[in-house]
Amino acid sequence: MLGKTGKPVSVIGLGTWQLGADWGNVSDGDAIDVLHAAVESGVTFLDTADVYGDGRSERIIGRFIAGNAGPGVTVATKMGRRADQVPENYTLDNFRAWTDRSRVNLGVDCLDLVQLHCPPTPVYSTDAVFDALDTLVGEERIASYGVSVETCEEALAAIARPGTATVQIILNAFRRKPLDEVLPAAAAAGAGIIARVPLASGLLSGRYTRDSTFAADDHRSYNRHGEAFDVGETFSGVDFEAGVDAAREFAALALPGATPAQTALRWVIQQPGVTTVIPGARNAGQARQNSAAAGLPALDHESLGAIENLYDKYFRAQIHARW
Repeated sequence: MLGKTGKPVSVIGLGTWQLGADWGNVSDGDAIDVLHAAVESGVTFLDTADVYGDGRSERIIGRFIAGNAGPGVTVATKMGRRADQVPENYTLDNFRAWTDRSRVNLGVDCLDLVQLHCPPTPVYSTDAVFDALDTLVGEERIASYGVSVETCEEALAAIARPGTATVQIILNAFRRKPLDEVLPAAAAAGAGIIARVPLASGLLSGRYTRDSTFAADDHRSYNRHGEAFDVGETFSGVDFEAGVDAAREFAALALPGATPAQTALRWVIQQPGVTTVIPGARNAGQARQNSAAAGLPALDHESLGAIENLYDKYFRAQIHARW
């Protein structure tokens, strides 16, 4: 179950940032193909946001759902990043306007799950914000609400709120800090954990070298040092060259018959407390490969230890205290 939403969801979901923008161009046709491939492969959880392509991702999902996705697919969206990032903007009136726009984009009367989209840190300690979210539930604009966070401290603050159904947080083999406190706290509170950036922006696929380049409109080019938003969203905040080197070693630990990316997803979903993991996909083949990771055997104790050693060797000193 997806935390306090009460909705059953697949352990591998689909993140759809790339269907909106910031990962290079993905055509409408390719985007629909990705959605088809994911759902046909067993995915029942789609994650989007009103800011992805300024609503493009939501509208594509809305067309897909209206056409043939069938019952049982849960769609989570996010709100808040289209406005100036100041706590004063997180009001009931704005929440109503933002969710009204998302309801139109997605073609639904009631949104399954709405997440505050990495808001300013003071928002998590503002009672009026959570009162407003409760009001949206009471008005049946949304069925449930959660948060998408940058830091573990923000996650813990949100989990302490009784109405918080889910917490979305960056978690992967190169970003392990949520294992310390956030996942146990969420499990104790009954909040679902949605793990994002599970492949460290593609690093854990093992496909990149130190010389790899990315399109100008890809955040892996323009946000590598946090120029546009939190640098932790790009390559999980790790140094790219160190990430490439670590990914090469990670690839050697891949499960038999599995790709490094599938192994990285398997690592995430076997962490206690994780409800679903939301890798992105730019084409149907990637979506199918990602979904297949759900059927892999669990990593054994030796492999888990080797992966932790990689983190200690390359990243712990650099990033563990930061997020």
